[in-house]
Amino acid sequence: MDDAFTARGPGGGARRAHRAAPIARRLAAALGIALVLAGNPARAQGDLNILIWSDYFIGPKAVAEFGKAEAMNIKYGILDSDDTLQAKLLSGHSGYDVVYPSSAYISKQIEAGVYQALDWSRIPNRVNLDPELMKKIASQDPGNRFGVPYVWGTDGMALNVTRVREALGKDAPLDGWDLLFNPATVAKLHKCGVSMLDQASDVFPHVLAYMGRNPNSRNPQDYQDAYEVLRKVRPYIDQFSSTYLNDMAGGDMCIAMAWSGDVGMIRRRARQAGQNFEIRYIAPKGQSGLWFTFMGIPKDAANKDNAYRWINHMLDVKVAADITNAITYPTAVPESRRFIRPELTADPAVFPSAEDARGFFMMAEIDPAIMHLITRLWLQFKAGS
Repeated sequence: MDDAFTARGPGGGARRAHRAAPIARRLAAALGIALVLAGNPARAQGDLNILIWSDYFIGPKAVAEFGKAEAMNIKYGILDSDDTLQAKLLSGHSGYDVVYPSSAYISKQIEAGVYQALDWSRIPNRVNLDPELMKKIASQDPGNRFGVPYVWGTDGMALNVTRVREALGKDAPLDGWDLLFNPATVAKLHKCGVSMLDQASDVFPHVLAYMGRNPNSRNPQDYQDAYEVLRKVRPYIDQFSSTYLNDMAGGDMCIAMAWSGDVGMIRRRARQAGQNFEIRYIAPKGQSGLWFTFMGIPKDAANKDNAYRWINHMLDVKVAADITNAITYPTAVPESRRFIRPELTADPAVFPSAEDARGFFMMAEIDPAIMHLITRLWLQFKAGS
């Protein structure tokens, strides 16, 4: 793990509520390449069925290399939410060999017995994993018995600084959650477009942090109070979206509650569209949550041998670098930084400094009773009631 994480003290569990994302053009193209190169029936060693988030796809190069080396028929399903994944796993007939759960859900799924216990001797590239990170995620997966870390990131805000400065003035501070949770500020940004994550489990902990409360509170009153903060900004929220990348890249929104690695993709898409925007990621100090995404093998996986080969391939140093270069999220393989593009290793949205990382809070699993409450409050908030 990089110095940003070794400097941080122990925290609680971590979680991420994921996006429900459409299949991007680059994903579709990459899948086409992967399926063609992997589909050699004469040499095939069986199938490999993967359920993965669309914006987490590793890119055609890595899949092509793996497909050629292992001669597998690789098929992909696109994951739209953790709830969808959980329903598939609990059914006992997921139909997949490798899945990508978030740290918001994995501990309960482990308790339910839906994952195959890992035989780490079949993942020799385990030696490339960051030992400090493995200690941290053990709070969600004791003993690291079921989950292999894939990528990690934080929650914050993506800003079109050009448009935001026009709305707020050139000297306005751009470093805190006032940009989304202070009604006087949000009312001004409403003129250029305000996007809120459509994920109650991401939004409420950050409102609590903004209020100076415990972001992982189990006190129902804290969430009622957070709802009152949100209710005041509701008239100025232009959209609720977890697929905000194109809206930001095209200039339709000037601020979005966002996941850290998405900012690199927003910049890339803005350049491709000929937009001359300054896109910046803001993770308010002491008020931004940290999450992880895992790889796991469902207990009902039909192709466990191939699942192990895939996971081991993902932990190769150069493949891990390819992942970060493609999706702009850091992996759990610290040595991969040697092969990552310099503009990414220098980007604090991708690799935060040790000082910034010390202020991150670990996003804990949400108690079911609290989750029921915030789901109800979220629906009221979105409805404007």
